[in-house]
Order: sequence, then structure tokens, then C-alpha cells
Amino acid sequence: MNMIYNSPHFCVVEFAPQHAPSDAAGSVGATGGFEIMDKTLRREIFLRGQDAEVFRASVQALIDREPTADEVDEFLNRYSGLMTQPLTLH
Repeated sequence: MNMIYNSPHFCVVEFAPQHAPSDAAGSVGATGGFEIMDKTLRREIFLRGQDAEVFRASVQALIDREPTADEVDEFLNRYSGLMTQPLTLH
């Protein structure tokens, strides 16, 4: 787990792939991805697989432009409509 972004409005955590045990067919799965939290809405989403890869590529393109914190928050706000999981603290 690696926090890659934190602002007053959003937090993004990257989870490294963890290889799952082989299933009966012998295939090995991997989990990992990105958790995006909207602190204002108190909602979050977890992106994995193809969604995580698209997010990673989009973030890299954004970083290459050296954005301001407001631009990063604006980018992350695009995901707020998809956030359905309530954000809870443990």
C-alpha cells in the first residue's frame, strides 16, 4: 500500500499486486489497484484490472504536465460519480 496523493478533497492509495494461490485449473490471479477516496462526499472506489491500468496511464500523462493540486483534484473529481462505497474510518 502506497499513498500516492493526498489533498483536503481526495486521497489516492496504490495497492501492489498480490499473487493469489493457484486455482484448480492452475492459473494464478493477481489483485492490486487504486483506491480513490473523495473526502467531501465521504465515498470511495477501488479500481483494478483494466480500469486500474487506464487510471495509471491517465495519471502518468497528468504528472508529465506538472499539474497544480487543483488540476489533480479536478481530474480525480471525474471519478466521484462512480463512487458508491461509503468511506469509513477504522
